[in-house]
Order: sequence, then structure tokens, then C-alpha cells
Amino acid sequence: MFSRYKKPNGTAAPAAVAAQPAPAARSPAAMVDATSKVKRKVKPVKHAEAQPADREKKRKERLGEIKLELHRALLDNLNLAALDKATEKELKDEINAITAESLQERGMVLNREERTALNQELYDEVKGLGPLETLLKDESVSDILVNGPQQIFVERFGKLELSDVTFKDERHLMRIIDKIVSAVGRRVDESNPYVDARLQDGSRFNAMVPPIAVDGSLVSIRKFKTDKLSIDDLVNFGAFTEEMAVYLQAAVATRLNVIVSGGTGSGKTTTLNALSSFIDDSERILTIEDTAELQLQQTHVGRMESRPANVEGKGAVTPRDCLKNALRMRPDRIIVGETRGEEVIDMLQAMNTGHDGSMTTIHANSARDGVSRLENMIAMAGIEMPLKAMRSQISSAVNLIVQASRLQDGSRRMTSITEITGMEGEVISMQEIFRFQRVGLTPENKIIGHFTATGVRSNFSERFKMWGYDLPPSIFEPFNGNY
Repeated sequence: MFSRYKKPNGTAAPAAVAAQPAPAARSPAAMVDATSKVKRKVKPVKHAEAQPADREKKRKERLGEIKLELHRALLDNLNLAALDKATEKELKDEINAITAESLQERGMVLNREERTALNQELYDEVKGLGPLETLLKDESVSDILVNGPQQIFVERFGKLELSDVTFKDERHLMRIIDKIVSAVGRRVDESNPYVDARLQDGSRFNAMVPPIAVDGSLVSIRKFKTDKLSIDDLVNFGAFTEEMAVYLQAAVATRLNVIVSGGTGSGKTTTLNALSSFIDDSERILTIEDTAELQLQQTHVGRMESRPANVEGKGAVTPRDCLKNALRMRPDRIIVGETRGEEVIDMLQAMNTGHDGSMTTIHANSARDGVSRLENMIAMAGIEMPLKAMRSQISSAVNLIVQASRLQDGSRRMTSITEITGMEGEVISMQEIFRFQRVGLTPENKIIGHFTATGVRSNFSERFKMWGYDLPPSIFEPFNGNY
């Protein structure tokens, strides 16, 4: 067979691997106490398992066995050093030719659908990220979580489920990890067992390898959304109401300092992106992130990304370094992707000294917890400050805390909007303007609830009016409809 990319005298060496059976589900145990008048709700205990259609499952198993053999044949036949100059079409044609020859030698016959899928998976092994490519291309998947080579979970619509995608073994998984981290000039091994990186499409990548990861390498990928969700999209999805959107527009446009708090995966960055759409296009905005995720649409945006230390422990650029430098770059607003350490003191000072309208996110379960987190981060920065002075600094810097939460049914809601109104003695005073009121749960475990105003008038109503945002009193009236 003629081939420009074939190694001289290359031969294919098949590698046979036994298919591993899927884990069987355990039967539920009877847990009801006969003497109890109130019976507990017993749920069956199951192992997480993928449930593809039988035909699809058999096809994947058959293709998997063949792919293991042909992948070794490709590595033996292709001149990988020459592939950098090959176009995608040339490489796919080459893979198709080598695959056809190898199948003929083994006496294997595949239909067109199987052959197309096999060629695509082999192409992904050579140029892409192997088994992960299918999940990265699936737009319904938001997170990919790898727990060793045989267990890959994905998050779809806020719920985790086990996929039927697997790696051949730990060595196969490590090869894909090395491929990712080497592309950004990083490395991961026993001496440096964890790494943060960013994929070419902007997705966040984190990996931890043995011996720290006991049962095989752990990988998490937070996929980067190319389509930014607008305020209208979030209102349509039920993340918050139109009245809340009107209030938030006034708050951002009148340059209130906003903190978006919430847990992991609660939608903090998505909320921050949506709120940034209310910023006027004439303002100069500087963003600071560990991994660039914000997608601001304004014209005058400067983006900065922190950098970890190299192998020698040098060259680190922290978020605090970026923030200090940003203050010298004449920003109108500063947006910090996430505040989690000593940069908090510089962020609060920026909010207090002429950079009104700045925004950031923090990890917290409520507005009050968010304030406590700010206090803890100031203490971690090594700054000795009286508690009252610390709280005074926070109360004068932060105007609004927006709480985002992921509920038990996987839905994401803006569960609270709280204003910080000042100090009462040594306590920071707050007032909640809007909240999400839970009412119940459907048999399908879907949350029943509604958004409502608390009836408290905004402390910034006069500010809104002076800036041309005269909000009607009706948006602050509590919900009194039927559930």
C-alpha cells in the first residue's frame, strides 16, 4: 500500500484485550421497621451504570475490540513525526487506507456505519483526545468526570450519569492526559501529581494521577460554552424573573458593586456573564481569572489570566499580582472571575476607591455566609485588622450579593438577592429584596416553587432614580398568587 505517512517497513502488531463485563446492579434491601407507625421512604440501592440500547451496546463492544487491535496497527504504521504537516483530509484518508488493509488481513467485515465510526475514533486517538472527543462534541454535556479508565461520568442538565465511554487501561488514560498538559507546556507525573490546564476550546481541565489518585487518574473537564446565555435566556429557563432582571439591570448600570455567591456548579460564572451585559459599552473593563471563561461583549475589555509556578517553582503570577497591576491600567470596572484568597483585600479596596461597579464571585451558601467568607479571606491574607474595621471595609465596598444555587433536581436558580445597607454596631446589616420560595416536590423529584419579592423597598431606590432607572413599586411587592 502506498503511503506518504507510513513508516518504512512498518508492521501492525495487534493487541488483544479482554472485554470487561458491566457491573451488575444490587437488589434493594428491605429497610422498613414494622414497629414504626411512620415508614421511611426506601429507595433501591443501585450501582451507577450506563444504559444504552442493546444494539448500540453490542456495536460499541464489537468496535471496541477491533479498535484496540487497529490502534496498535496505526501506531506501528504511521510516521507520527510527519503528521504535523498533514491536512485533516490527508490524515483521514491515510487512516482509512491502513484500517481497510488491517481489516482485510484479519478477515473482518464491517458495515458502512461501523467503518465510519471506527475511522473517526481512530482519528480521535491520533489527533484528538481519544474517547473524550465524543463527549467534548456532545453539546448536552457540561462536565466530564473521569474516575479511572473504566468509569467516566458526565453531567447533563444538572444531573450526573455514567457514560458508556471507557479507556483501554490506565496507560491509555495517562497518554491522553500527557497529550493535554504538554500542549500548554505543563507536565504531570509522580513528582508533580496534579495539574490545571485549559483545552484549545477554552474548557477547564484538572487532573490528578497516581499515587495520589488511588484507583486511577482523576480528570475533570468543565466544558466551555461558546454560546453565552443572555439575561432573556436565563429568564426563559426560569433561573429568575423579569422583575429581578429589571432590578439587576438598574443595579449594574448604576455601578453597584456586586458579588455573585454560590456553590460549585451553581452557575456563578454564567450569572456573572449575564450581568456584564448591562455594562455600558463605553466603559473600560479589566477581567482577572484563573482560567479565562468570561465572554464579555463590550468593546473595551482587557483580559488577564493568572499563571501557576513552573517545575522549578518560579514564574507564578497570582490573581493578586494581576489585580494590583490592573489598578494602574485606568479601569472603570474590574471583574474578578473568582475571589478565593489574599487578593480579596485588593478587590475590596478597588471597590472602595473609584472602581464602582466591579464584580466578582465567591463560594458561599448564602449572603451572610458570603460576608463571613470575605472576613476569613482577609484574615488568610495575613492582615491584622480589628473585626469592626474589617466589617466596615466590607459593608462600604459591597452593595449587592446575588446567591446562585443548584437545587436537588439539577436546576439552577437565583435563590436570593440581598443588599448590604451598612453597619449596626459591629454587625453588617442586610436586607433581602428577592428570594426563591420552595413549596414542595413532585413525584419525579422536581422542585415546586416560585420567585417572590420580600416587600422590602430597595435601599438604592434614590440612586436608581438619579441614574434614570425609576423602578415601579410593584416589583417589590410579594408574590400572592396560587401555587
